[in-house]
Amino acid sequence: MANAHPGNVHPDDVRVEKDFHGANGNSSGYDNGSDDALTRLKTAGSVNIPPELFEKLYLSPENRVKGDLRKTFGNPTPIALVGFLLSLTPLSCDLMGWRGAGGNGAASTGVFFFFGAVLMILGAIGEWIIGNTFPFVVFGTFGAFWGAFGGTLVPSFNAYGAYVTDPEVAAAYMGNPGNAAGLESPAFNASFAFFLVFMGLICFIFLICSLRTNVVFVTIFITLVCAFACLAGAYFNLALAYENPTNVSAATNATRLVVAGGAFTFVTSLAGWYIFFAIMLASLDFPLQ
Repeated sequence: MANAHPGNVHPDDVRVEKDFHGANGNSSGYDNGSDDALTRLKTAGSVNIPPELFEKLYLSPENRVKGDLRKTFGNPTPIALVGFLLSLTPLSCDLMGWRGAGGNGAASTGVFFFFGAVLMILGAIGEWIIGNTFPFVVFGTFGAFWGAFGGTLVPSFNAYGAYVTDPEVAAAYMGNPGNAAGLESPAFNASFAFFLVFMGLICFIFLICSLRTNVVFVTIFITLVCAFACLAGAYFNLALAYENPTNVSAATNATRLVVAGGAFTFVTSLAGWYIFFAIMLASLDFPLQ
C-alpha cells in the first residue's frame, strides 16, 4: 500500500501485506466467510504474523530482531518438540510400568541421545539464530538434560559404578566401569535426586516465564515441576531404603512416587503432542486449526 507520508515511516515498521482487491478493483474486505479464509496469514516470509499465530508457531511472544532470519530459515520449534516428545512419552510409560515396562527408561537410552539431546539442541540453536530467547533456553536445557540422563544410564560413564566402594563387590567387575551394585548405593540415589530437584527448580522458573505464552505451555511446566518433585522424592526414598533394608515404607513410597512422576510426565507429553500438532497445522495453513 502506498503511504501519503513515506518519510514518517521507520523501516522496521514496514509490514508486507496481502492485496485482497478483486478483479474489478473493489476491496473485498472482511465481509464474507471466503474472504476471511483468504486473510489467514501463512508464513513470516509472505505476510505479517499476528501475535497469536506467532506464539503458536514459536512458543514465545513476538519480539523484534534485526534482519530477515525468520523469513530465511524454517521454524525450528517442531523438530525440538519431536525430540522432547519421543523421549518423554516412552519414558512416562516406563515409569508407570505399563505392559511390564520399567528400568527407568534404560531401553530408550539411544532415544535419549539421538532424539532428545540431538534434536532439542539443534532446535535450540535454530531458535537462537532467529532470536527467540525463551524457546532457545528451554530447548537447550532439555537437550542437555536428555544427554545427561542417557549418559547416567550408560555403564561406560560409570555414573553409578563410582559409588561401589566395597573391594569384593568391585572385584566382580575386574575394574571395569558400570558396576550395577552402585545403583543400590544410598549415596548415588541421594545424589541423583538433587539433580532432579534443581531440574524442578528451573522448570518452575520456566513456568513463571510461560505465563506470557499460552495455557498449554503453562500446563507443560506445571506438570514437569510436579514430575521432578515426585521423582526427586522417589530417589530420596530409595536412598533411605537401601541404607536401611528394613525400611519398607521408604521402598513403597519410592515406587508410588515413580508412578506418580510418570503420570505427570504423561500429561506433559499429551500437552506437548497437542502443541506439536497445532504448530504443524498452522505451518501449513491447514483448514483445521
